[in-house]
Amino acid sequence: MNFEYSDKVKRLQAKISDFMDQYVFPNEKTYMEQISKENRFSTHPTIMEELKAKAKAEGLWNLFLPDSEDGAGLSNIEYAPLCELMGRSSIGPEVFNCAAPDTGNMEVLVRYGTDEHKEKWLKPLLNGEIRSCFSMTEPNVASSDATNIESSIIRDGDEYVINGTKWWSSGAGDPRCKIAIVMGKNDPNAEKHKQQSMILVPLDTPGVKIKRTLNVFGYDHAPHGHAEIEYNNVRVPASNMLLGEGRGFEIAQGRLGPGRIHHCMRTIGAAERALSILCERVQERIAFGKTLAEQGVIQEWIAEARMNIEQSRLLTLKAAYMMDTVGNKAAKTEIAMIKVVAPNVALQVIDHAIQALGAKGVSQDTPLAASWANIRTLRLADGPDEVHKRAIARQELKKYKKVAQGVQ
Repeated sequence: MNFEYSDKVKRLQAKISDFMDQYVFPNEKTYMEQISKENRFSTHPTIMEELKAKAKAEGLWNLFLPDSEDGAGLSNIEYAPLCELMGRSSIGPEVFNCAAPDTGNMEVLVRYGTDEHKEKWLKPLLNGEIRSCFSMTEPNVASSDATNIESSIIRDGDEYVINGTKWWSSGAGDPRCKIAIVMGKNDPNAEKHKQQSMILVPLDTPGVKIKRTLNVFGYDHAPHGHAEIEYNNVRVPASNMLLGEGRGFEIAQGRLGPGRIHHCMRTIGAAERALSILCERVQERIAFGKTLAEQGVIQEWIAEARMNIEQSRLLTLKAAYMMDTVGNKAAKTEIAMIKVVAPNVALQVIDHAIQALGAKGVSQDTPLAASWANIRTLRLADGPDEVHKRAIARQELKKYKKVAQGVQ
């Protein structure tokens, strides 16, 4: 495996790094100040639209899409280091139109959408004119096992009728969110992994009710938000079905592989930023007659952070390389491993940075507290650590099962 970046990727890295330094980091505070104090989900900060226009003008747009017609034609391993740079800021991914859940939803529409779907929904998403959400998780079942999902998608003539309650539909709080991809059961009697389907539901459809937005460790993530949505006898045209009845799991696997790479690389970017904040701060702060940087425990934290970040990055790049060369299915163990490793590494680095900064680290004066809260949720968002570890262990045990059979 050769992880040397191509000249094209190096040029993009330099451009994105300069853009982040010149425009994104200096405007993080402005973004937060522009969110409405009265109704935090009623408006979108104008600074974001200004930054998006600049990024688009510089060709730093839709870089996540491998299709060169709509994206930059980058492979997973080429996009990974760019995604890491964007992840150093909580507002970075959206600036380049590379933010979840839109990235995953656009990939679904590119791969599985009809020409009608692409014209009506994909095109404005690619242009950054609207946003979207993904409605899978439910409050009443353990959604880490998606076969538990209870919401129904039932055919009725030329329409499908959707009923159920979803939550953690991230992005649905944004007034620009216009379309949801909803996962539900259309045939509870079918084979276990062919009961589910995915369907497009415009959020202005009668029967769609956003009940509330949920906080993450006290953060509301306005204007994005994480919504609890009630679908009550929601009717949409049969043509809104994606790929066909019973193919929801198939779509989910195509969507989640690249999405996990993106999350992991953004997480590594957040860890890098936390380490830089730590290193700058400890050289300025005096305790017990010398700088914190001279304290042995701080030096140990810095060394551990550097080692762990490098290991996490290399494992993620290996997963990206395998996805590009042998496909998502063959790379499933590596994808599961990075989903566990990357957020845990980042959380440790951020925690040490908070500790080094003291009270300032838990305040709004640095990105550390919000970054910790966001990344802690990633250990649940694409499936809990325990589910991924279970999959990793099963794959490992298979090797020894074959050995044992050979001995017999």
